[in-house]
Formats: sequence, structure tokens, C-alpha cells
Amino acid sequence: MPPSPIRIEEKFGLFSDRWSPRVVAELNDYQVKLARLEGEFVWHRHDETDELFLVIGGTVEIAFRDGTVRLSEGEMLVVPKGVEHCPRAQEECRVLIIEPRGVLNTGDAGGDRTAEADVWI
Repeated sequence: MPPSPIRIEEKFGLFSDRWSPRVVAELNDYQVKLARLEGEFVWHRHDETDELFLVIGGTVEIAFRDGTVRLSEGEMLVVPKGVEHCPRAQEECRVLIIEPRGVLNTGDAGGDRTAEADVWI
């Protein structure tokens, strides 16, 4: 039996938590995650991996220590490993994130914004 398509909008309808990525697929050792972002996150970095953000709906700004990148629907950005960054969205933004299995959303920062890893929807 062939694999079933993943309906992104349907998956977004299954959760409303902000800053808590949900896994929708895996390819090799990487996970494809969906997340709802709103407000300002924490400054953090991922020392061992790059992180890909693809905006599905809305707008997100990703602040870096030397500037800010604004992403709108249909745009994506790869944050290189080890680069400190801080996502923020004035209104809800829906993103697809690709990163290795087990990566914590807060990277090296930890804290109360750390979401449970590997939560599937």
C-alpha cells in the first residue's frame, strides 16, 4: 500500500499550542515539524545542526545578533548550526521546520519554553 499524503492544514487543525512543534513525518534521521508561533521566543542556538524554517502562513522575524530576517508565506530560511537566533511573530505564524530527530526547540537555552521532543500528530 502506498504512503498517504500529509495534509498540512488538517494537521495544523489538530493543535493550537504556540512554540510547541509537532512531528508530522520523518525522513532518514530528520523530522518534519509543524509549529504555531506568536510573540517572542528565546535567544538560542543549535550547536550540532542547521534548522530550516518554511512559512506556511503569516509572517515571522528571525532575529540574529547582527540583524533580522523577515519571512512571509512561501519563504524559507536555513539557520546555520551554532548561530544564535530568536524567532518572533506579532500575530500567529504557522511554520514547517526540518531538523534532526530529538532536537529541542530551545536548543542550548532550555527553560520553560522547552517543548517535549518527538510529539507526533
